This record gives sequence, structure tokens and C-alpha cells, in this order.
Amino acid sequence: MLVVQKYGGSSVANPKRIRRVAQRVVEMHRQGHQIIVVVSAMGDTTDKLIELVKEITTNPSEREMDRLLSTGEQVTIALLAMAINSIGEDVISLTGPQVGIKTDSIHSKARIIDIDTGRLQQEINDDKIIVVAGFQGINEENDITTLGRGGSDTTAVAIAASMNADLCEIFTDVDGVYTTDPRMVPEARKLDAITYDEMLELAHLGAVVLHPRAVECAKLYNIPIHVRSSFNHNLGTIVKEVTDLEKDMVVAGIAYDLNVTKIGIFDVPDEPGIAHKIFSSLAEKNVNVDMIIQSAMRNQVNSISFTVSQTDLRHALNVVENIKDDIGYKGYTHDQDVAKVSIVGAGMVSNPGVAAMMFEALALENINLEMISTSDIKVSCIIKKELADIAVKALHKKFNLGDENDSVCCCS
Repeated sequence: MLVVQKYGGSSVANPKRIRRVAQRVVEMHRQGHQIIVVVSAMGDTTDKLIELVKEITTNPSEREMDRLLSTGEQVTIALLAMAINSIGEDVISLTGPQVGIKTDSIHSKARIIDIDTGRLQQEINDDKIIVVAGFQGINEENDITTLGRGGSDTTAVAIAASMNADLCEIFTDVDGVYTTDPRMVPEARKLDAITYDEMLELAHLGAVVLHPRAVECAKLYNIPIHVRSSFNHNLGTIVKEVTDLEKDMVVAGIAYDLNVTKIGIFDVPDEPGIAHKIFSSLAEKNVNVDMIIQSAMRNQVNSISFTVSQTDLRHALNVVENIKDDIGYKGYTHDQDVAKVSIVGAGMVSNPGVAAMMFEALALENINLEMISTSDIKVSCIIKKELADIAVKALHKKFNLGDENDSVCCCS
């Protein structure tokens, strides 16, 4: 059986943990399995590298940032390979470019285009354990690129897909996917299974267990992901396609995201093509826009509000300022003191009234809703950041997510 395993930064944060991962990998290999291991940078290495940059410049080249940040994973793969070799197993460490991970040229947010599996297959045929640097690849100009935060998840799933692996395991510091953040809500419960769509929404909405692009790739190639802890051998959560939803909860989880900024553009001319000009300009600068609301037209003008991540705020505001003369709006503002809270569940599509239950729970806590966005399986609201903790706890209680037997379930 070919198994792809990914270990996050907390799992390889120090030499002791690296040796523990090495032992776990070797045990799996000695059971007769072929193993490809994808790793992140150790602990908070990436954050420390970013702090170093801040001491040099406030406006670094994105190409050079990718060059710098990719070194974190290279340290980890070498140390882990040494640890595995010391136990007596044949092993080789490879960077993203050495693996043949080809990406586009959008530095810091590169997307994987293709993986040349020749080197991987060669090393597997030689019965070697392969340790791969996650989070990175190489573009057409042979420049190193990075996939964005959480990109090691994407690396692991993409390799699993390209190699037709039998299993992809994502090891982290939690036991699996919970109904919400257990650090915020101690009653949060681990889910045995969750659908790709539910996990994708939770990942997009702030749950940091899996990277959204990793889930997209797994769904596209129908690769089950086992999310589990590297600190024990407990079963975790299986992310997979589910066709029988009758037994699933209406709401599977509560997500929150504090990395949100709301931008409002006022007195925008009510003319065809205005929205296209705004959002195509943002897209050209690789700014990801999440929620969008346009107010009702009055006096031939309206207002448009949207949200972006705080990491994209500088680029977004530059775009908004640069298009002022072309658009002809009167002014704009932004608010970083907001958060997004969301409910997610595949069962919501066939159960009316779920949004009303959410709004009731928040109203009882006197929480004002600044923006609302919905889809078949989620409802998201923008609220004041200081109320996020209260909102998550209220929603978790409203949908009885702490008790599996009492959870709000679909009706068949």
C-alpha cells in the first residue's frame, strides 16, 4: 500500500518530535507499506523568518520572500531523513523542485500545475522512504515558489493524487476535525467523518485543520483524507464523499475567522459594468474577495461592501484608490475590527429554518449582523471581532453540537 503522510509544524517542532515522527514512519514502512512523507517547517520557523524580513524592509520582493520561506521546510526534511536513517531505513529527502512540483508564477500563492512523478516513482521502486518539503514548487523560470500558508497540505494531497496513493494522512496537533475550535468551546466534539463540501467550507471559513486547496484536490480526485494527531495513535476524522446524508447532522460545525477586513465603497454610480471594474481590478492583483453586498440604489448611486483577508488589505486598498477616478465613487472605508462566524452542514440544503435559528441565537446575545452570506451548506455573518467568542459558543449550543445524540439532525 502506498501511503502519503503529512506532518505539520507542531509535529516536527523540535528534535524530540522529529525523532518521534521518524519512528512512526519507520513502523509504517516495516509493515510493508511504501511511504512518502511531506513536512512543514519546524514550529514557528516561518514566523521567525518573516520577522527577520521586517528588520530589513517593509516592502520585500515576493520572489525573494519565496526563496527565504522555502528554506524552513528544507531544514525539516534533512533532519527527518537523518532521524529515519539513524533507525536503519533507507531514505532520501527532496525539495519541491527536486520532486518535480511545477507551479504557476504567482509568488506566495502559487498553484500546482503538474507533478512529474518520475523521481518519486524511481525512489519508491528502490524501496526508499521519501521525505518531501511541503509548501513549495518551481515555476517555468525555475524560480522557487510557495503555495501560501497551509500549502504543505496541498502538497501532500497533490502527491497522493499524482501517485495514485491508497491513503493520505494529515497529522497535526489535534485528534481530527471538531464541531468547532475546542480551545474556545471545551464541549466541541470530534467528528468521525465529514464530507468534502463541508470540510471545504470549514477550511475556507477559518478552520485551520486543512488547507482549502488540499480539500479541493482531494474532492477532485476522490482521495480520502485521514486527519489525525501525531501525538497518539487514535483514529481521527475521515474526509470523504458521502452519498447518504440522511443520518448526518444538519449543522456539522461552527467556524470563525478573525483574519477579516470589511471594505466599503460609498456612492458608487448605479451603472452596468461598475462591479466588473471593481472586482476584476482586485482579481488582477490576486486579491481574494469573500463576501459581497450591494445596497439598494438611491439617487442613482449605491454602496458596495466586501471582505478580504487582512493579509490582502494593503493590495485591496491600493486597488480601490487607483480605480476611484475610473469608477467615480465618493469615498471608501475599511474596518479590521470584525470577524466572520459561520455554520456549515450538508444537511442544510433540505432543512428550512436553519438560518433563522442562527440569527435567533445571535440576537439573544445582542450581536448585530453587519453582513450575511449564504450557500446550500453554509451561512456566514460578519460581526464585531470582540463578540466572536460569544457567537461561536452560542451557535454551538443552539445546534446541540456538543452531544452527538441530541444534535440537530436531518429528517428522512
